[in-house]
Amino acid sequence: QVQLVESGGGLVQAGGSLGLSCAASGSIRSRNTMGWYRQAPGKQRELVATITSGGNANYADFVKGRFTISRDNAKNTIHLQMNSLKPEDTAVYYCNYYWFGDYWGQGTQVTVSS
Repeated sequence: QVQLVESGGGLVQAGGSLGLSCAASGSIRSRNTMGWYRQAPGKQRELVATITSGGNANYADFVKGRFTISRDNAKNTIHLQMNSLKPEDTAVYYCNYYWFGDYWGQGTQVTVSS
């Protein structure tokens, strides 16, 4: 089992910045992929960004150039730096750990006001 604890999020004005962090614990494998997904009201959950334990990052087109994902393998944590936030970025953001199965955090609300 893997447990994920998210922190960060909150309310910010359009054009502002926020950071999200996620700490993984439990049966952590040395090779894994962690990332962030988001779900807005009435919409399906969608990928935001992922990063492998080797440091390879993947971004959704709608966040490229604005969001940066990073990780600290020694601490089993990932961080999502979100800049130039837009009202359409408003959603619940979920941390994800993948290794032959998905584990999810409880979610953290990000609200961007116009």
